[in-house]
Order: sequence, then structure tokens, then C-alpha cells
Amino acid sequence: MKLSLIIPCYNEEGNVEKFFSEVNTVFSANSISDYEFVFVNDGSADKTLLKLKEIYANNKDTHNIKVVSFSRNFGKEAAIYAGLQKATGDLVCLIDADLQQRLEVVVEMLGVLESDPDLDCVTAFQEKRKENKLISWIKSMFYKIINKISDVVFVNGASDFRLLKRPMVEAILQMSEFHRFSKGLFSYVGFNTKYIPYKVAERESGESKWSVKSLFKYAMEGILSFSTMPLKLATIIGFFFSICSVCYLIVVLIQKISFGINVPGYATTVTLILFLGGLQLFFLGIIGEYLARMYVQVKNRPIYIVKAYLNTDDEENK
Repeated sequence: MKLSLIIPCYNEEGNVEKFFSEVNTVFSANSISDYEFVFVNDGSADKTLLKLKEIYANNKDTHNIKVVSFSRNFGKEAAIYAGLQKATGDLVCLIDADLQQRLEVVVEMLGVLESDPDLDCVTAFQEKRKENKLISWIKSMFYKIINKISDVVFVNGASDFRLLKRPMVEAILQMSEFHRFSKGLFSYVGFNTKYIPYKVAERESGESKWSVKSLFKYAMEGILSFSTMPLKLATIIGFFFSICSVCYLIVVLIQKISFGINVPGYATTVTLILFLGGLQLFFLGIIGEYLARMYVQVKNRPIYIVKAYLNTDDEENK
């Protein structure tokens, strides 16, 4: 069965050649011969594309290689989607170019998938995170929150590092929404998935692209893509404060009619107005986020734009 390796690349000039060499070494040692490379250059600002062109030129006679180069940085989600579209294998593996996700794990996933015909996907999750405590805490909180408010299940630590059969790939390709959150899409389509632990290796070169800011943005993308709970929460809190305001109005009227006292509360009134005004703006912002996604989606713009595409299959057919 042909295996397609999808490798999203963003500023990975120091890793792609090592990755290519490592794949050939590990696969050769495990008698895996029918495979292709699908490199997706996500608008890298360094020499990643140059390195990929060199790999293509030097190995196109011996390996199936595809290089998809975007016109700018569209993000990893778009790169994954492009890779899935270009991959032709019966099995498709998503893997990073930094060699933190070892090729030996891919071999293990192949064995797991072949041993159980009922499985459609094998996903590797981090057995022990090699991150600072803040990043680890943010990720853990994200999984706890999204699993409470979403209809699909997200496994803590499960990354995009996974091996999929062709039917599952085709199911994911049917969902062409602009704002993509692959972890959710993989869960949403269903299919039988097995999770196996793996240890993350050290990066061969470069630095992680994830910061606290980018993680927060990614988490919000997941929540807004796979849950309408923020909108429901706005309704619930609005209803609660409406009931509270009616109760307070009754209390004030009773005080005025029964005791004839002056109605105090200038500071309280101002505070409540500011608090409720802020709350309303906050939830209007949430509604705006959903509307913004609808606005972008109905424009039907492409998820990515290809500037260059190198394909050994096309050259063989000329």
C-alpha cells in the first residue's frame, strides 16, 4: 500500500534535508519502499523553498516527491489541507519536518494499522510534554474546556501526528471551511481511531513556532469552530441578570412604598451600568467573532494559493 508523507514546512531550512535523509534511512531499514513525499512550503521567509527545490532536483529520479509552495503564509491548517489534496497514497501520514516526531513512530503506527483491519486512523499523543509549565497548563485547560462545551471529543496531547486511511482522508477533504481546526475535524468525521503514546525528540534546528499568544489564538479558533456554547452562555447570563434586575426593582419599590425612604445607590447604579455595559460589549464581541467567520466563509476565497508546484508524477507523464 502506498504511503504519503505530508510535511508542512514553515522556516525549516535547517531541517528538511535531515528529514528527507532520515525518512529514507528508517524506511529502508524497515523494508518500506512504496512512499511519496508531499512537502508544503507555507510561505517560509528563509531558504526552505530553495532546500526543497534542491531535494526535488537531486532525487526526482529515485523518489516520488511533490513540493507545494504557497504564495504567502496561510498557516499550518491550510498546509495540512493542501497536503491532503495532493497526497495519492492509500495511507496518509501527517508529520512535522523538525524531527521531533520520529520516523520510528510512523513505522509503529503502520504496524498498528495493519494489525487491526477495523482501524481507520492511528494518532500519536505526547506521553510527557517537554514544555514549560505555563504552556503545558494552557494546553491542559484548553482540552478540559473544549471537551465540556463541544460535541466532539478531543484527546489531551493528541497532535496532528497521525496515520490515516484513504476513506478518512476523503471525508476530511469534504469539509472545505475556511477557518480550519484539524484536531476537531479529525474527531468530527468519526472513524475508528487508536491513540498511542510517543516521546517527543529535540528539534534538529530552529525554534518552536508556538507562543502563548499563538496558542491562545489557536484555542479560540478551536472553541469557536466546534462549539456554540459562548453564544448560549450570553443568553444564560443575560437571562440571569434580567431576573436579578426585576428582583432588585421589586425590593426598591417595597422600600419606597412601605418605608418612604429615599432610594440610595448612586455608586451602585453607576457600577452596575458600567459592569452590565461591559458584559454586553463582551458578548457582542463573541457574536461578532461568529459573524466574522460567516462573513469570510461566504466570500468563498481559497484556503490557500499555490505559487509553485513541483511533482515528479507530472514529469513522468510528459
